[in-house]
Amino acid sequence: MSVATVHLADEAETIRFGEDMARAVRPGDLIALSGDLGAGKSTFARALIRAMADDEFMEVPSPTFTLVQSYALRIPIAHFDLYRVADAAELDELGLEEALEDGVCLVEWPERAEDALPAQRLTLRFLHHGDGRLVEIDGPEPLAARVRRTLEIRAFLAGAGLADARRRHLTGDASIRAYEHVYAGGQRYVLMDSPRHTPGPILAHGKYYQQIAHIAEDVRPFVAVAAHLGARGLAAPAVFEKDLDRGILLIEDLGHDGVLDAEGRPIAERYLESVATLAELHRQPVQETIPVGDGSDYRIPDFDLDAMQIEVSLLTDWYLPWKTGAAADTATRDAYRGIWSDLVAGLETAERNLLLRDFHSPNIIWRPQASGIDCVGIIDFQDAMIGPTAYDVASLVQDARVDVPPELASQMLEHYLGLRETQGSGFDRNAFMAAWHVMAAQRNCKLVGIWVRLMQRDGKPAYMKHMPRTLENLRMALSHPRLAPLREWCGKAGILSDES
Repeated sequence: MSVATVHLADEAETIRFGEDMARAVRPGDLIALSGDLGAGKSTFARALIRAMADDEFMEVPSPTFTLVQSYALRIPIAHFDLYRVADAAELDELGLEEALEDGVCLVEWPERAEDALPAQRLTLRFLHHGDGRLVEIDGPEPLAARVRRTLEIRAFLAGAGLADARRRHLTGDASIRAYEHVYAGGQRYVLMDSPRHTPGPILAHGKYYQQIAHIAEDVRPFVAVAAHLGARGLAAPAVFEKDLDRGILLIEDLGHDGVLDAEGRPIAERYLESVATLAELHRQPVQETIPVGDGSDYRIPDFDLDAMQIEVSLLTDWYLPWKTGAAADTATRDAYRGIWSDLVAGLETAERNLLLRDFHSPNIIWRPQASGIDCVGIIDFQDAMIGPTAYDVASLVQDARVDVPPELASQMLEHYLGLRETQGSGFDRNAFMAAWHVMAAQRNCKLVGIWVRLMQRDGKPAYMKHMPRTLENLRMALSHPRLAPLREWCGKAGILSDES
């Protein structure tokens, strides 16, 4: 199917096109490059490879005589030139199939082996056009959708006056969002690529998972919450340009330092300042409706019973079947839900404020040029809710991805409690700690299911390395007397057995 036709006025635009396509490719993709000599195929391939390597001066020799050049990059790339191939059977000897298993293949002169190439491929036809060239793009979904998306992002940058900007990979995580660095005018920005969520199956009350769990379905919550945090004196990134409909934002780059040292261990000073940031956030009155900036308002959702229940159900839906080898029976599920209904009901009098929801090491940027809580840059807050203030404190103290030493965890909790008590707001230490244990248990029950789901459904087994830590955090959360019923249930279900 036809995807698009792109006009490239000169070599500089051909290079930018290659760099943009580096943002679209994934392991297993084959890109067939057709066109006459001098039409721009090699320029495109060289630009894509250099962008993937993030090295604009990288040596990228032509594979005309070697037939294939391989590059061990973030996504491995094999660059083929089939001009001298006499028989398509030679592709087996060149290792095309093996290269596609975990990497990308760029194939010049694909006509030499047309029938031997995978049918699911992207074809770029480079045609001379005046002083420049046209590129006709054809390919199947979902590869075509990725190409359209990277072209939309380039158009967005052009509309923002950054037509010549250089784009480079930054990160992608367990969600559909992706981030990239954008370099223009001597500045570095962050581009958030966050297309609107595709609705899932209806689960309850006519709603799908994202709606019940209050997961942001577009970028409007991020824009609104970012401005809200900034107005409260916290270091959230400024939003410079936005396309709310397409889900593309150009935002401030807060830096690259985090709260961990070179060995991945918590830096106490930075964790303690992050705790102080939460204390300042929770000191200020809660505000449930905030402006988006386009004339509309955003109502921050409540962390209600339905949201808490669907999150903790990940334990019975994913973790328990993986752990026991069998689906949880109805009685087990009903008992678990009943316990959580009682625990959530017990939170009715807990202090409430804005929850950032994932306030832990991956989402905290340390800004050494600043001072105090302004050192703590906050990102990834689009799923924010209104709920017990203890939730974010539990998220930070029991960092899901880092072993926080017990003495530092105790110090962080005491630091937070002390700051809140000095604010003179009638803060109740004992009530907060009871809510902290419930929120810590809720988060860890969710996480054990998420790790299994990422492995089994999404093919991301690396997250399972966090399972032992999460189970130990759950064990600690269950130590409070209020959690006794859940502790007993977990014991009967074998969740916290010695071999867990």
